[in-house]
Amino acid sequence: MPQEARPEIGDKNAGFTIIEVLVAITVVATVLTAIGMLTGATTRGVRSLEQHVTLVETTRAVIAGLPPRDQLSSGEFTGDLDGSRWRVGVSPFFGDAAALSPDSPWIPASISIQVRSPSGAALNLQTVRLQRKRE
Repeated sequence: MPQEARPEIGDKNAGFTIIEVLVAITVVATVLTAIGMLTGATTRGVRSLEQHVTLVETTRAVIAGLPPRDQLSSGEFTGDLDGSRWRVGVSPFFGDAAALSPDSPWIPASISIQVRSPSGAALNLQTVRLQRKRE
């Protein structure tokens, strides 16, 4: 059986050159950097989505807690819910909506809802709610 030719330890072909080692280290460092950047971006994206979902859930709870249409009056309401500060402003949608349509039983009210989480993220919502005219 022929014996395999093994390079001797002092032989020039016995191992990797310094260039090959540096190229391998550069490739590994580049791949690790890319993985680290991707992981960081994913973590920031997940955190942002969690904050947004929390703000939307808090806004839903605030809307659900608004007084019924017949009890809703103009003004400003504030509060705190699960650490998030909220503010609701109710004002007439038009200056004098009753004068615009005297035969309609409804008056539109502009509702502005602002929710701010403890981290500083904020959600602003503008909507219109119809109210029965008070006679």
